[in-house]
Amino acid sequence: MNTYIENFLRYLEIEKGASPHTLRAYRKDIGIFSGHVKAKVEDIGMNDIRGFVAEEINAGHKKTTAGRRLAAVRSFLKFLYREGYIKTNPAKLVPTPKLPKILPKFLSVDDVFSLVEKPEGIGFLPVRDRAILELLYASGIRVSELSGLNADNINVKEGLIKVKGKGKKERIAPVGRKALEAIKIYLVERILLKKKEKDGALFLNKSGSRLTDRSVRRIVVKYAKAIGINTRIGPHTLRHTFASHLLQDGADLRVIQELLGHSSLSTTQKYTHLDITHLMDTYDKAHPLAKENKK
Repeated sequence: MNTYIENFLRYLEIEKGASPHTLRAYRKDIGIFSGHVKAKVEDIGMNDIRGFVAEEINAGHKKTTAGRRLAAVRSFLKFLYREGYIKTNPAKLVPTPKLPKILPKFLSVDDVFSLVEKPEGIGFLPVRDRAILELLYASGIRVSELSGLNADNINVKEGLIKVKGKGKKERIAPVGRKALEAIKIYLVERILLKKKEKDGALFLNKSGSRLTDRSVRRIVVKYAKAIGINTRIGPHTLRHTFASHLLQDGADLRVIQELLGHSSLSTTQKYTHLDITHLMDTYDKAHPLAKENKK
């Protein structure tokens, strides 16, 4: 089994351009499946896979976790079938556990403005943190895309950044005026950093190394708590906020799809549900008859 798993991971890395984070996730999920299944790879059947999903749910794991692991197993067995290691793909007809619809959380305009303006003062850290928060909200890029940016990926004059997304696909994303101003100020501090940067990274820590995804998450959480937001929040919340605010202001869904780097429009369409919720809330608060009915 281990040889098959390594071949699959190599395929994901070389052919699909999967990130180290994605490879770790697949290794973990398929490894758990491997520990569950007693049969040889060639003898794995639908009942083995259904039993694995049932065991995951019975063990107290969320249906979303069980569904994600099933998706990893599906991809793995599809690869083995295509490469001729197995004669049939037993995962093909195994249904995904019915998942609850969870709408992405997003911040109000007031909250997001308070958040991006919270880093105060002069010096490397507050200036860097302000630039990070401004850029996350202004562009809607993923945390991995932000930490992966190099200094030469940003065109300050044109207000554009070159982003390397999932599967190493590159796209050009616009950046707003306020975010550009924050980045310009940060770039001066970046040059003044005593220790030279090591690999051209845009966002650095104090030692001059590239800022990690985890460090960016800590920065977002730190300032969210500082303005009184105690619910779970992270860089992805700013991505959702970016998309939701664009949709509320009338942006076309396909434009938002391009800006977010979604390969499928169906992924972007979850924001339409969010927008309907927003519209209903607004209606309930503003319409005279809606107010009467709530009395």
